[in-house]
Amino acid sequence: MSVQSPLGATPSAVIQIRTRAIATRARSIGDRAGMVGIAGLLATTLVVALAAARTNLLLPQSVRPIPSWLAGPFSDTGIGLGDYGLIAVLVVMFASYAIAYRAVERLSARTVLICIAAMNALVLLAPPLLSTDIFSYQFYGRMQALYAANPYLAGPHAVSLDALYPYIGSDWIHTPTVYGPLFTELSYLLARLSIAGSVLAYKSIAAFASLATIALVWNAAKLRGINPVKAAALVGLNPLVVIYGVGGGHNDLLMMALLMAGVYLVLARHERVGSAMTVAAAAIKLTAGVMLAFAIASGGGRRARDHRRDVLIGAAASLALLVGLSFLWFGSGPLHLFATVQKVQSEGDWHSIPGFAGAVFGTPVGHVVGIVLGVIFGLVCAWLLRLTWLGRMDWINAGAWTALALLVTASSLLPWYVVWLLPLAALATDRRLPRIALLTPAVVGVLQLVGYLPQVTLF
Repeated sequence: MSVQSPLGATPSAVIQIRTRAIATRARSIGDRAGMVGIAGLLATTLVVALAAARTNLLLPQSVRPIPSWLAGPFSDTGIGLGDYGLIAVLVVMFASYAIAYRAVERLSARTVLICIAAMNALVLLAPPLLSTDIFSYQFYGRMQALYAANPYLAGPHAVSLDALYPYIGSDWIHTPTVYGPLFTELSYLLARLSIAGSVLAYKSIAAFASLATIALVWNAAKLRGINPVKAAALVGLNPLVVIYGVGGGHNDLLMMALLMAGVYLVLARHERVGSAMTVAAAAIKLTAGVMLAFAIASGGGRRARDHRRDVLIGAAASLALLVGLSFLWFGSGPLHLFATVQKVQSEGDWHSIPGFAGAVFGTPVGHVVGIVLGVIFGLVCAWLLRLTWLGRMDWINAGAWTALALLVTASSLLPWYVVWLLPLAALATDRRLPRIALLTPAVVGVLQLVGYLPQVTLF
């Protein structure tokens, strides 16, 4: 005869009831935590959008104070954040992102996707945020469209009488374009827009590209047997992607949308079109070209030869077309692109390891550190390529590790560069990568917040 509790239940039944109660309570806590994270992201994004026009640290230096015609629909709110207020808002935003992502499996797909769309919409309505790059994009297009000047051979100073010139960042006035010919031609097509119209156009492109990347990550995650909601949340809810990437209208998002289209198509066994899309991504920004090497190296097993042949055919056809168009559009100008990128990278910034070393110990030391880290990156990339070629590492995992290595060793590390890593990490089957991808933006964000501290001079 079994021993029963006073309520008539056996001890094993009591244990089961208590276990179910604990599990139910844990799920309830997870549900609440997830919604708290989502609410925090929406609230802080709204605060940033409402306060941006009156918060100098949120604005590019060249538009402080911002003219009313560039301030957007929230310019009359009268809300402004001080230095510490902005830091507090961004800290809450990052904390909300971490909370929402950790509890994302308890959130519905609809909740996550609506939050992503709402964050993008709010930032789209704000003025240009945190970077002057959006003005450089238009200026390089104007150089060619209005003045017949080659943006690959001269910087904005060559046509300094243009009305847009005062909005260019001081570090870029003597620098030719560092962007691929496909993006520079897009800038040419948008060159005749007004300054405000151009800002809205580039921010809209970035927002559309961001949402397209989310959709591609979602579908690619399904192909790889990964939770698509979690993959989309890692990328789409990230504050650096939304505030810096979309808010600044950065072309890294357009590059990544094309790259993820290529990744998805290769996964779906449309290798020729997929590799062509990857080449197109590199024609926006050269960084995307690294992933093409891993697409070529992948394909272990019986299909390896056919896979690699199709990837090479698609890449070669796309490259030939883009080279021909580049010479038609810009002559021999794009041949100078690699030297310009190398020069810009060598100058660096204090957020990166070489830039920090140069700021503390002197420029020569920074250059040496940059060279050493460049060699290390090359070795890491070669090692990962070999593992991928031998079929000992998944090509997307290898690409994500390479993107992380690139962020660590780069001479210039800007907040929106995290978009190089996040979509690949979201699709990784190596579970360490999403955790690292969650931590990396936090580290980059902390570096940015240190720079916002008032009365602190950094090197």
